[in-house]
Amino acid sequence: MNVMNTDFGMAGSYAIRTEHMDIPVGDGPPMGAYVARPTAPGPFPGVLVGMELFGVDAAVRDVCDRLARLGFVALAPDFHHRTAPGSELPRDPVGRERGFELLGLMTRTTLLSDVRAAIDHLHAAGSERVSMVGLSLGGHIAYLAATEFDLAAVAVFYGGWLPTTDIPISRPEPTLSLTPKITGRVLFLVGESDHVVPPAQRREIADALREAGIQHEMVVYPGIGHGFLSTDRTTSADAWRRVHALLTSVEA
Repeated sequence: MNVMNTDFGMAGSYAIRTEHMDIPVGDGPPMGAYVARPTAPGPFPGVLVGMELFGVDAAVRDVCDRLARLGFVALAPDFHHRTAPGSELPRDPVGRERGFELLGLMTRTTLLSDVRAAIDHLHAAGSERVSMVGLSLGGHIAYLAATEFDLAAVAVFYGGWLPTTDIPISRPEPTLSLTPKITGRVLFLVGESDHVVPPAQRREIADALREAGIQHEMVVYPGIGHGFLSTDRTTSADAWRRVHALLTSVEA
């Protein structure tokens, strides 16, 4: 277990501790997870962090650490645990190719079982309310999870494939078609030049949320591409401000 005291530069900055753990999953092997939480006495609200194709790597752990410094228990499940547990793929073409291979082995049923196990763990650890923040693939997972579980809010960073059936977790029907089942708030953050979420798909997502009466906000950053949370400091700072506002608003 590691203990850190780093000022995130925002109100309510907490010293945190981090650890790796295994979470029981009823229909499969234990699921590895990275957890970051404030060292101060709780309880604190929980936030699941949905990983990218590359696994629970340093960038995903950094998201957990930042959320913990803001007063949340942040848990990033290893959604590759059924096929390649502990994978941290390089963020290059080779790692991306392997990530898509592993994505092809996921199913909606097993993924939702993993999400349920992670939510149950946060509840058992004292987090009465749970939200989710997802990055790219994890953004799709967060949106899907919001249609199945009572999540207070979800922040979707450039989540792709929502209106299509291009990946197994968006089958048998597109994840976007399940939008009316969402009960919490949705924040969708995407770059204007994102090749994974092109303009036509952004319009479909916005229309689906509006037509279903979901309380939501879609933010499109001009001139920005995919993956900006770790590549564009100015955009990242604005996104973090919005995520913090969302998560604190559902706890008010």
